[in-house]
Order: sequence, then C-alpha cells, then structure tokens
Amino acid sequence: MRPSVPPPRRPRPRPRVPGWLVVLAVAAVAVNLRPGATSVGPVLAEVQDGLGLSPTMAGVLTALPGLTFAAAGACAAALSRRTGISGAVTAGLALVAAGLLARSVTGSVPLFLALSVLGFAGMAVGNILVPAFVKRHGGRRTPALNSLYTTGLAVGATLPLLAAGPLAAHDPGGWRTALGLWGLVALLALVPWVLVTVRDRREPATAPSRALPAGRRSSILRSRTAVALCVYFGIQSMHAYVQFGWVAQIYRDGGLGQAQAGLMAALIAAMGVPGGLLMPLVVARSPHLGRWIVGLGGCMVGGYLGLLLNPAAVPWAWALLLGTGGFAFPTALALLTARSRDPRVTAQLSGFTQPVGYLLAAAGPFVVGALREATGSWTAPLLLLMGTAVLLVLAGCVAAVPRVVDDELAGPPEP
Repeated sequence: MRPSVPPPRRPRPRPRVPGWLVVLAVAAVAVNLRPGATSVGPVLAEVQDGLGLSPTMAGVLTALPGLTFAAAGACAAALSRRTGISGAVTAGLALVAAGLLARSVTGSVPLFLALSVLGFAGMAVGNILVPAFVKRHGGRRTPALNSLYTTGLAVGATLPLLAAGPLAAHDPGGWRTALGLWGLVALLALVPWVLVTVRDRREPATAPSRALPAGRRSSILRSRTAVALCVYFGIQSMHAYVQFGWVAQIYRDGGLGQAQAGLMAALIAAMGVPGGLLMPLVVARSPHLGRWIVGLGGCMVGGYLGLLLNPAAVPWAWALLLGTGGFAFPTALALLTARSRDPRVTAQLSGFTQPVGYLLAAAGPFVVGALREATGSWTAPLLLLMGTAVLLVLAGCVAAVPRVVDDELAGPPEP
C-alpha cells in the first residue's frame, strides 16, 4: 500500500497593508523629511552665535542636507535588501529622531554637524524609498498618494519656518528648542511605520531574485529621460536648499526683521502645499507639461530678480514667485513614478536621480555662502541662481516628453 502523499502546502498569502495605514504612513514620513534642514535657516544667525560658526562653516551646514542625501541615499537600496522597503524607512525615521534630538542639546560644533548628518541620513532613506513604497502600494491611488506625499513634504518644510522665529524669541531654550522639537515629531511618526513594517512582507526595492538583470544599473545612464530627470531634480533641489538656508538672511540683509524674513521664507515653503496637490495631477493628465515647466522657471527667475533689485519693496511678491517656481519639486517627484512602470525600476530611477541630484544640490548653498562672503553682496549669488533656472527649464522639457524609462533600459526590440 502506497503511503498517502500530503497535499501540497499552499503559499502563505501576502500580508496586505490596509489602505488607511498606507495613507497615514506616507503622510507621517513626508512631514518628517524636511524639518531637519529647513528649521536651521530662520535661526542661522543665532546658531552661528551660539556655536561660534564662521560664515563659511554656516555654508557647510546649509550644504549638509544635499551632501548627506546624496551619500546616504545611494545606500538606501542596499539597506532595503536587509530590512525591506518599510523596514528601511522605519530605520531612517529612527535616525531622524535621534539626530535631531541630540544635536539640539550639544555645544560642540563637530558633534552638532555629525548629529545633523545622522538625521539627514535618515531623511535620505525616506527620500529614495518612499516613491517605491508608493508605487508598490498605490495602484490606482498612486497620483493621489503622490499628491499626499509632496504636500506632506511642503508642510514639513513650512512648519519649522513658521515656528522657528517665535520659539527662538520666546522659549527659554531659544534656537535649541526650535531645532529639537522636530526630533519629537519624528518619534511620533515611527508608530505607523512600525505597524506597516509588521504588516508588510520583506521585499527590498531591488531584491536579487526580482531585480533588473546584472549591469542594468549602469545602463540607466543611457536613458535620456533618467539623465534629464536627474539634472532637473538636482537643479530644483539646489534652489530649494539655497532658499531654505539663505533666503531668510537675504531678506534680513535687505531690511526685514527676523520674524518677517522668516515669514517670507515660510511663504515660499508653504507654496509647496498647493504645488504638491496640483502638480502630480498635472504630470499624470496634462498633454502640455513642457509649458508648465517653462512657466515655473519664469516665476523662479522673476522672484530672484525681485530679491536682487529691492527685496524689501514687495517681499511677499518675490516669495510667491519663488514659491510658484518651487512647484518644480513635486513635478520632479511625480515624474519618478510617471516615467516608470515597475516598482523596482521606480526604486532604481529614484536611487539614481536623487543621490546624483542632491550631490548637485549640495554645491548650491555652499557656493552661495562663499560668493556672499567673497563679494560682500547678494548680487553674484542671485545672478548665478537665475542662470541655473534656465538650465532647469531645459532639462525639465526633456523629462516632460512622455517616455518610460523601463523601455529605454530594455532597448529596441530584437528583430
């Protein structure tokens, strides 16, 4: 008598992350990927006085987000191979909380800079992997989740600009409270991400068994869309971090008080909210995306021209123009998912575009600070920013052409 053969074991069903938890997690992480960088600008003078930072070292501080995003972002996919996408984002949030809390209580310049790098490294992980998380869990909701994500980034960039001045002026902790508060916010954001990590199965952004074939990573350089998107992302990031780090000081040097200068910087960042809501939908639906990109570049040039000629005349007008030009940021993020099909290609495109882009971005705040120190005025830095805005438009128009990176990586079909 033949022994009975047990029925084949059914594969364990994939744990599903509830839609409400995906939405909560995306919103929570988005709000925490910018405060570590934007909270410094409005209190930069106070941080310089409190820590004894020279103008050049202050320029290094404003350049650190871009440098760290480039270096640490390149390692995000490797981290996800060990922890999965959700686990890597959760670990990144833990680094954000630890770095921002600890730097707010130290009096050592090297330690302050090192802890800043730690927090920025955690943000870099989220920058790279959240688009892949959205692509994986979004489905038909991907444009809406992109809008939520980019709007959350704008909110996270704006709130520190609004709160820094009053906290520095009225709280006993001064600038330290203005910086440390955002470490506590990152701790709260860990809660939904721990739940996501528990529910989600371990699936790295580029798992060896499901990744593109060996050698495809280098071939992304042959994708015209990917390279253009990288340049577009890099230049707009450079402008964003110059604005985070220096626009408040430009307004202060132009005659505005600290509170009003901080309010103008906050207005620029706040424009990211309507931009985050609008541009992912425009990218998904508009047949004339290139026209939008040209218009946004024109707004950016107009805002810098106003700061150059008379920053205190109608400061809100220059802020609105620069904020509208900043719609380039949600446009770039939406293009990461719109120009790719497979979540693994999205992660690959994000892992190429953002680190290289942030490396370009890191040079901006440092160069602007060095030019300001060398020339004694804001003329040369503002002319430089206007010139790079033209390059931004050129790269954006190439990325706006409706091509898919997956197809460009695959090459022409074999005969």
